[in-house]
Amino acid sequence: MKCPGQDPRYWKFDAIFDTECPNCGAKLEFFKDETRRKCKNCGEYALNPKMDFGCAAHCKFARQCFGDLPPELIKQKEDLFKDRVAIQMKLRLKNDFKRIGHASRVASAVERLIGAEKAKPAVLLAAAYLHDVEPTDQSFTIDHAHQRGTSAAREILENLNAPQELIEEVCEIINNLDNPQNYQSQNLNLVHDAHLLASLQEKMKKAELGENYLSEVIERDFLTDSGRSLAYELTPKHTPLLRAVENE
Repeated sequence: MKCPGQDPRYWKFDAIFDTECPNCGAKLEFFKDETRRKCKNCGEYALNPKMDFGCAAHCKFARQCFGDLPPELIKQKEDLFKDRVAIQMKLRLKNDFKRIGHASRVASAVERLIGAEKAKPAVLLAAAYLHDVEPTDQSFTIDHAHQRGTSAAREILENLNAPQELIEEVCEIINNLDNPQNYQSQNLNLVHDAHLLASLQEKMKKAELGENYLSEVIERDFLTDSGRSLAYELTPKHTPLLRAVENE
């Protein structure tokens, strides 16, 4: 069965329409079910301005429905998935604004790092948002914090119909976040550095820190060059630096 929005039997008079090429302004004729069309004047591809790509963000049959998804749509699909994961994280943590803020800071740092690395945005952002959530099954004890995190992340991602490969990689990252040497992965290293950066930012609000000590932490504990560079970039250089709080 075809999606009604893509089935010509349900089309009306406006199923074929004209629009302008966003690159050169030439006239383009679109059919309602075309995701994009190549401009005969300039050769650039234009997205269908009237097509709602929202369902492609959560439908595993989107490629069969829309055909070869253009790069712009793939990016939009990843962004929509990221937003849905963030919403589920906030719903799970409810009024725990401290942990919501922490997860959001980790995700923000991850987004900064993605641009400098060949990484998987959907994997990294899902791990960033879900690394500290609680499962609905409260049978785990505090001694099994990693299992709690991976259990909750798996539950949320499965409910979002995420690909199994993505779910497994996210759970591996969360499970090894404190011990990255146990699971060699550039994606894990990036989430680790984003998490460390968010933790340093939070600790910097509590007590003074000597500049030399902070530099030592950055050089010793960050695992990627891009993470180290971002840590220096976001560290105040002309205001009193703050002292890291010992193990909390």
